[in-house]
Amino acid sequence: MAWVMVGLPVALLLLGFPIFLILLTTSAIVLVFFVDVPTTLIHQQMFASIDKFALLAVPFFIFAGDLMTRGGVSARLIDWVNSIIGGVRGSLPLTALGTATIFGAISGSTGATVAAVGTLTYKPLRKAGYDARFASGMLTSAGAIANIIPPSIAMILYGFATETSVVQLFAAGIVPGLVLAAAFGTYIYFYVGRTGIPTAGAVTWRGFRRATARSGWALGAPVIILGGIYAGVFSPTEAAGVACVYAIFVTMAVYREIAPGELFRTAANSAFLTGQVFIIVAAAGVYSWLLTVTGVATAATDYIAGLGMPQWMLLLVLNLFMLFVGTVLDTASAILVLTPLLADIALAVGVHPVHFGIIAVVNLTIGTFTPPFGLNIFVGQAVFRVPLATLYPGLMPFIALAIGALMLITYVPDLSLWILEFI
Repeated sequence: MAWVMVGLPVALLLLGFPIFLILLTTSAIVLVFFVDVPTTLIHQQMFASIDKFALLAVPFFIFAGDLMTRGGVSARLIDWVNSIIGGVRGSLPLTALGTATIFGAISGSTGATVAAVGTLTYKPLRKAGYDARFASGMLTSAGAIANIIPPSIAMILYGFATETSVVQLFAAGIVPGLVLAAAFGTYIYFYVGRTGIPTAGAVTWRGFRRATARSGWALGAPVIILGGIYAGVFSPTEAAGVACVYAIFVTMAVYREIAPGELFRTAANSAFLTGQVFIIVAAAGVYSWLLTVTGVATAATDYIAGLGMPQWMLLLVLNLFMLFVGTVLDTASAILVLTPLLADIALAVGVHPVHFGIIAVVNLTIGTFTPPFGLNIFVGQAVFRVPLATLYPGLMPFIALAIGALMLITYVPDLSLWILEFI
């Protein structure tokens, strides 16, 4: 039976089946042929999997992020970041990177960040002399920071799947997200110096004040969301609802770039994306339940624990495994199916559950811009209209930097855990 639960999903994945159908098909076959329980448990467990208050944050953050993407927030953030670093070597790509980091603290979605920031900065980068390989690779990679910088949808799903505090995960993700951004920024600075592309723009106090006044409402979003969570004013789920109200007010009443019809279309698109996520959540709930009740999860944990690997080696093995998984599975599916099992294995060798959550999310985040099937690659290809032969080489330096940052985050747990003392 264990081989069926592992081998059948792999075979169906290779045949191109959607992930929710893979999980449901495997679960149904196991229930019918190997477990003596009624098949009505499938839909009961599916409903139980999504009947969770914490999961309400997912559609709210999807809607708020999509609304701000369409409502002029990203353009104002670009102006504000550029008013701070304009005139610095590589100011244009560094502005795009900084904007992606800040926008990630609003949207929580990698794909939305790539689309929002990339649409506005790719053509200016090309016009300034940056080649298509660098520009597309940098923007596709930078969007992935949104998966780590809170509020992160990936961390919400991880917290739900492993019963880990989402507030602690959000706090622990701040420094690792900045570490990844700093690694990318350092590479950009030296890359521009090597290529000799001239510096554009200049920093002035007047320009900074003007940009701050113009983008103040946009900058208020992460302050209200994260400030409210860490101050104990509201929970992450309630913060997601507040983010929606704030996004509607800013984009419709302040910036006036969203009409009522556009608001409806944004809501409909968010509902569609939510449905895609939640059907995976429901199917993964059935599969994870079967792994537990059939003893497969316990057997796998006991087997790995019995190998007697030291903590550093086990973490290396888990990193390699998750890096591979992240290249073929979307982040939500990988988190919901694998992390409950992997978290127990890490916990058995003394890894802090929050620290492992950050390790898992960073791993799967790297997968979003790693060939062949990283989600951001397809978003970037659609936005930038570049062939994969151009995009893939542009991604390689950023993938290498991200793996280096992952090793630092993995083996220096204080980068993630020090802030937990203050919340």
